[in-house]
Amino acid sequence: MSTILDKKSYIYEMSAKHKPVLKVQSGETVEIETYDCFLNQIQSEDTPYNSIDWSQINPATGPIYIDNAEPGDILKVSIDRIQLDEKGVMATGPDLGVMGHRINDFTIKIVPIENNEAVFNEKIALPLNPMIGVIGVAPNEGEISCGTPGDHGGNMDTTLIAEGATLYFPVFHKGALFSLGDVHAAMGDGEVCVSGIEIPAKVTVTLEVIKGQSLSVPVVETSDSFAFLVSKESLDEAADIAVEKMVDYLLERTDYSVEELTMLLSAAGHVQVSQIVDPLKTARCLLSKSVLQKLGIHKIF
Repeated sequence: MSTILDKKSYIYEMSAKHKPVLKVQSGETVEIETYDCFLNQIQSEDTPYNSIDWSQINPATGPIYIDNAEPGDILKVSIDRIQLDEKGVMATGPDLGVMGHRINDFTIKIVPIENNEAVFNEKIALPLNPMIGVIGVAPNEGEISCGTPGDHGGNMDTTLIAEGATLYFPVFHKGALFSLGDVHAAMGDGEVCVSGIEIPAKVTVTLEVIKGQSLSVPVVETSDSFAFLVSKESLDEAADIAVEKMVDYLLERTDYSVEELTMLLSAAGHVQVSQIVDPLKTARCLLSKSVLQKLGIHKIF
């Protein structure tokens, strides 16, 4: 039976300063309850903009201390299950998201979850893609808002971070200090309006420490692919570094040259956008596991 971590234990920035609210052993499973990204403040489409406390955005439940996690290790996070609430919410407005310069009014949409679909309106019901927006560990230095992504993870808003996926994070501090929040019932790559379908949830994860290997940025593994996730000030920089991280990973594990691996990624790899609306932009370089196996690599880490 998994340990349950109540959503009332949450933080607004990832940092080594936070006292752990739960300690677990490597290999333990935890069910983590989360608020939506608005701390459940929006319950109606008539909620005024100025009634929302905008300092209470993107709470992440945690942090969790994983015993025996040390700087230089890798934290493996298996996303076993994502259970959604009965309704989600979306919001956009002036100066929010990609189209904020052409939007005049703060607008809210309540999105019911019915028959395993998100009811966008009377004509459009969307398939669910439950995924986690904010997930990560305490960063190497300082305090980083849960609204901002980085090498520690954070607000990466990556659609691949879904049920059945596995995340790998660099460990910067003892115990790793893992947290997550900002679950979406569905979201498109980019998150262009500045919100997905934001929703309270229960997320079940298994946390495991990997010794003897290291990592500098997060990696996500799905059933058929894996990707390096990089967040930088510009999407161009994030994409370039994600490709370079993938090349370096393959160089360490094969006898191929930089030239050969770069051509291989050009033929079979995919550079994709995760999100373009946070303080840093997130891109990923993805490679099929079938290609990886042809290179003789049968395990990510």
